[in-house]
Amino acid sequence: MNIHEYQAKELLQKFGVTTTRGKVASTPDEAEQIARELRDVDPSTSLRAGLVVKAQVHAGGRGKGTFTNGFKGGVHMVKSPKEARDVASKMLGQTLVTHQTGPAGRVVHKVLVAESAEIARELYFAILLDRATAAPLIVASTEGGVEIEAVAAKSPAKIIREHVDPVAGLQPFQTRKLAKQLAFDQSQTKAAARLFDGLYRTFIGCDCSMVEINPLVVTTKSEVLALDAKFNFDDNALYRHPEIAAMRDLAEEDPREVEASKHGLNYIGLDGNIACLVNGAGLAMATMDIIKFYGGNPANFLDVGGGATEEQVTEAFKILIADKNVQAILVNIFGGIMKCDVIAQGILNAARTVKLSVPLVVRLEGTNVERGKQLLKESSVELITADDLADAAQKAVKAAKRK
Repeated sequence: MNIHEYQAKELLQKFGVTTTRGKVASTPDEAEQIARELRDVDPSTSLRAGLVVKAQVHAGGRGKGTFTNGFKGGVHMVKSPKEARDVASKMLGQTLVTHQTGPAGRVVHKVLVAESAEIARELYFAILLDRATAAPLIVASTEGGVEIEAVAAKSPAKIIREHVDPVAGLQPFQTRKLAKQLAFDQSQTKAAARLFDGLYRTFIGCDCSMVEINPLVVTTKSEVLALDAKFNFDDNALYRHPEIAAMRDLAEEDPREVEASKHGLNYIGLDGNIACLVNGAGLAMATMDIIKFYGGNPANFLDVGGGATEEQVTEAFKILIADKNVQAILVNIFGGIMKCDVIAQGILNAARTVKLSVPLVVRLEGTNVERGKQLLKESSVELITADDLADAAQKAVKAAKRK
């Protein structure tokens, strides 16, 4: 699950991480009012470097993005509440296209109006799970404000890595070490170390799989701030954080993925034309690979799990058919706990319910496979059976091309 920048900043503030003040707006009027409130703050407690209006979508590269109405940039500096209103009116309800959204873009429903900072330096700081060591890993760089992938490719020596003991947690000597490696002045070390500690407590306390601050900035007044934030959470731990689960913005997600999650299905949409329905994540990956091997393109990753019901299979077919790019469906089932005769009956019922308009290729193997194949053979449903995975993939690719 992902959250918006304004929600990420709210979480950071709960853990004592210093960031710029701001509020989210859904209308131009709200944006103007928030701007007035921020500018009316006592100058001694405000950064007073101006204001910024930022489109809130689940995608990076907003500043370089372009709206389909012609307005350029999803991040704008403004000098007055009226200007904040004008900029917000050009963003809200409009589609923003960035290198991460793809050509379809994302509709902007909210904007963040916040204090801007007079930046002296930009850095990169992230905490993520290192699966190789099964422990948190801090990744940092003096090259912030840009894509970290580009820094890693061009200047790998500038990428700092610090492993954290999951039992002991982030230690004071590590925060001081990181501050030194990131070239903080001695007068800034204490603030930097405090911010690093707050970010780690946020990471652990919210069961995150990633916390990314890009950029982490040093202002002209030597303040250390988390200027932008991106969070990923462990979905399996969200039951412990109902307040975070409530932050989920369904409007930012693929409607097919939202619908799949309602029925306990794991679905990820792709841009191919051969839909896949498989039980098991590993088998799903293998199925997509072999479709590509034989010259096809998978339209999705859909894992119905090891104990799918007939109702789940029916819902899965509905989701697959909803994709107008789909020209063939490949069902690849390896029955273990899930019996092939049960899944075969589910496939037949689903095919009748959704009235398939594209070729259906079915490969079954495992528990009660002969009974499952018999059910398919005796049915009136038009489908193509396959003997093994390679045979199924070739038939699906051929069917999709013929369609």
